[in-house]
Amino acid sequence: MTDLPADMDAETRLAGAASDTPPDHRDELRLWLRLLTCTTLIEGEVRSRLRERFDVTLPRFDLMAQLEKAPEGLTLGDLSRRMMVSNGNITGLVERLVDSGTIVRVAHPTDRRIAYVRLTEAGHAAFAEMAREHAEWIGNLFSRLPAAEVRTLLRLLGDLKQSVRAAVAPDGDA
Repeated sequence: MTDLPADMDAETRLAGAASDTPPDHRDELRLWLRLLTCTTLIEGEVRSRLRERFDVTLPRFDLMAQLEKAPEGLTLGDLSRRMMVSNGNITGLVERLVDSGTIVRVAHPTDRRIAYVRLTEAGHAAFAEMAREHAEWIGNLFSRLPAAEVRTLLRLLGDLKQSVRAAVAPDGDA
């Protein structure tokens, strides 16, 4: 493999490494690296803006977004599955959001071992403001793409998602 400068972005470094791979999947590898680079750039910008504007982390924002979609509340296990992180990670996030008054724990009516968490009124208001600005940020990041290209990317990425799901669950479990 060729020695590549350390200050080169990940996509460029890995694409250089990809040039050493057999040609039958080179484009797929380049596509994966391009998707990864775009995701990393966007996520980094969103993390930075959430921290600067609202003093909140991306995982806290994501947890609040899950709760916004479930006004009746969710168990910690539900949150863990939806966010694809461990129960331990969820517990820490929940503790900090409870301490801030953004979410509240509510006991299950018949099983004391189960607790639901849901947004407080202050949590709904805070999330609504964050979500509005988040949508603006994303819109600005994509603003150089014409609307038709955004729709094409949505369609193509939907096709990719189906392809990946079929590849990882080939027996129809997708």
